[in-house]
Amino acid sequence: MTGRQGGLPLEVQGRRWLEQLERSCAGTRLGRAAFEFLMFGIKQAWACLFGGAMLALLLATHLLWPDEAWLARYDFLFIGALLIQIAMLALRLESLSEARVILLFHVAGTVMELFKTYHGSWIYPEDSVLRLGAVPLFSGFMYAAVGSYIARVQRIFHIRVRHYPPLWSTWVLAAAIYVNFFAHHWLPDVRVALFAATLLLFGRGWFYFTANRARRAMPLLLGFLLVALFIWFAENLGTLANAWVYPEQVQGWRPVSLHKLGSWFLLMIISVVLVSIVHRPMPEPETAR
Repeated sequence: MTGRQGGLPLEVQGRRWLEQLERSCAGTRLGRAAFEFLMFGIKQAWACLFGGAMLALLLATHLLWPDEAWLARYDFLFIGALLIQIAMLALRLESLSEARVILLFHVAGTVMELFKTYHGSWIYPEDSVLRLGAVPLFSGFMYAAVGSYIARVQRIFHIRVRHYPPLWSTWVLAAAIYVNFFAHHWLPDVRVALFAATLLLFGRGWFYFTANRARRAMPLLLGFLLVALFIWFAENLGTLANAWVYPEQVQGWRPVSLHKLGSWFLLMIISVVLVSIVHRPMPEPETAR
C-alpha cells in the first residue's frame, strides 16, 4: 500500500494500530488469545487474496452485471482474473516459480472441467466467447486460486512440518486421486481407498505455523480438512452467484451437497503435492516450541 493518511503510509498506520491493540490485549490470557486469533484471521485473509478477489468478482457481477452488456459476464471474469494474476506478479505477491505451478493448476483444472461438463457433473449456464467447449476460460482460475492460497499460506505462516511422507509417495497418491476423478465414470469409485491411503501417508504428520509470536501445531489431515471446508463454503457462494451450477441447482439454488467436501479434501492433496514443486516441505526443528 502506498496511500497516506495523516502523513504516514497506511501500512505503517496499520502496523502501529496492531501493535497498540496487542499491548492492550497483553494483560490477560484471554486477551492474548483473542489477539492471536485476530492475527490468524488477518493472515489467512491475506493468503486468500487471489481466491477472495475472484469470489468478490463472482458475487459483484452476479448482482450488478447488466443484461444488455456487450461483453459477456464470463468473459469479463476471465479478463478480471487475468488482471488479478498480473497484478500479484507485478506487486511481488507471488513469485514467478509460484506462478508457473499455479499455471499447472489452471491446466489440470481446465482439463477436468472439460471432462466433467461433458459428463454433466455441473454446467455453466451463461454464454461467453472466451471458452473451450462448454467451459468458460475463467473456470481454470478457480483452481489456480487454490494453488495461490497453498503457496502463499506457507510463506505467510512460516509453515514447517514433521513426519511428512516421502515426496515420491505423495506424487503417486496425487496421481491416483486425479485419475479417479475421471475413471470413476466407468470404473468403481475408489475414493474410500484413496482416503485410507491419505490417512496412512499423512496420519502422523503435523505442521507448525506462526500466527503472531508463538509457534503452533496442527495435524496435517485436520489442516487439509479445514481448508477443504472453506473451499466448500466458497463453492456455495460461487453457485449462488450462478458462476456454475450442479444439476440439482438448475431449478433453483440449494446448498452444495456435503458429498463434495470429500472431493475438495482429495483436491487438497493434489494441491499440496503440486505446490511442493516450489515449496518443498521443510522440517520443523525438534527443539522448536
